[in-house]
Amino acid sequence: MGAFTLMTVVTAFRILRRNRLRAGLTMLGIIIGVGAVIAMVSIGEGAKAVVRAQIASMGTNVISIAPGATTVSGVRGGQGGAVTLTVADAQDLEMKVPVLKETAWEIRDVMQIVNGNRNWLAPLYGIPPAYLTIGGWSFTSGGPMTQADLDSGARVALLGQTVVENLFDPDEEPVGSTIRIKNVPFKVIGELAPKGQSMKGDDQDDVVYIPFTTAERKVLGTQFLGSVRRLYASTDQPEDLPDAVEAIREVLRARHRLQPDQPDDFTIKNQVDIGSVSEGASQTLTLMLFAVASVSLLVGGIGIMNILLVSVTERTREIGVRMAVGAKRRQILIQFLIESIMLSLVGGLFGIFFGIIGAQATSAIAGWPTIISPDSVFLAFVFSLAVGLFFGLYPANKAARLNPIEALRYE
Repeated sequence: MGAFTLMTVVTAFRILRRNRLRAGLTMLGIIIGVGAVIAMVSIGEGAKAVVRAQIASMGTNVISIAPGATTVSGVRGGQGGAVTLTVADAQDLEMKVPVLKETAWEIRDVMQIVNGNRNWLAPLYGIPPAYLTIGGWSFTSGGPMTQADLDSGARVALLGQTVVENLFDPDEEPVGSTIRIKNVPFKVIGELAPKGQSMKGDDQDDVVYIPFTTAERKVLGTQFLGSVRRLYASTDQPEDLPDAVEAIREVLRARHRLQPDQPDDFTIKNQVDIGSVSEGASQTLTLMLFAVASVSLLVGGIGIMNILLVSVTERTREIGVRMAVGAKRRQILIQFLIESIMLSLVGGLFGIFFGIIGAQATSAIAGWPTIISPDSVFLAFVFSLAVGLFFGLYPANKAARLNPIEALRYE
């Protein structure tokens, strides 16, 4: 049996070599299909990696609490339209929810930042020191603001990389220099390490941080002292996030004196939920790309079946001769199946090569991140072999069922 199989494989190769152009065109569908599957899945995996990096850039085990919606004269506004959160809320949460590691808050506006004769319009945030820890910020030079800066309303600032690039020359050291915000001088005490884009597409490095008390009293102003745009909290373990969210909801509802039938006047989101939604969207994208690319493999399989049917017709007399000298139907069947699988095998190998090249070219030309997964390469290759086997069954079965006498008389 082993000798027969080896001889059958050798014969299959000879037949394919004898019709190189036809074999090449037949394999083209498999090559395109396998290459497309690998390239598309690589793009999808790259997108998932970007999502994970963006989630990580938000900080570790972060909970975000935004003000609720507004309703004025029967018209309901969007989330964040009401001023329902305060510094006291955050401080109370830290005392009453033991699972919370830290809490922080922010107020924000877009302001003109001036350094000498250069200026830049950037988001300005008023924050406490814990905000930087929760957000996972690090520094390329200088250091963070302190509790003393917050208590005294110090005029100090931390600058993101985008702001630094637009306000300072490349060889100029920002730390120690003085910038002006709303004609108020601020000393730069830290340069933040770059984070890149957020999940919404915002530039996380286009920021200026100053102490909350300074922003509230000297720069941004406020509707009433202690009101904030958003609260943040963090936990030690991601497993603690669901319990923390429920505890936060109970404390805030009690503080805001909400009745049981009243909806929350705040919205809580945690990092795990955001990550799950984004990962789910990326997974759906990857599966969709895989499904689209798999169509090419099916088209390639149909091409193999058509060519083998033509081959059966052309080789009818040859099949009759082989049956007349003792070849069994099973051997004829295996012969054509091996030819089909060889087409898929060679096409799959070329497809892997072109798929990897295509993914790398896409990354280099379009700037899209791609991750070539060994699993996707293996899956695409096995799928191509399965396609060859499936679409080769009908022509092989047709060849094996030929009547030897009629096959010998075929012209």
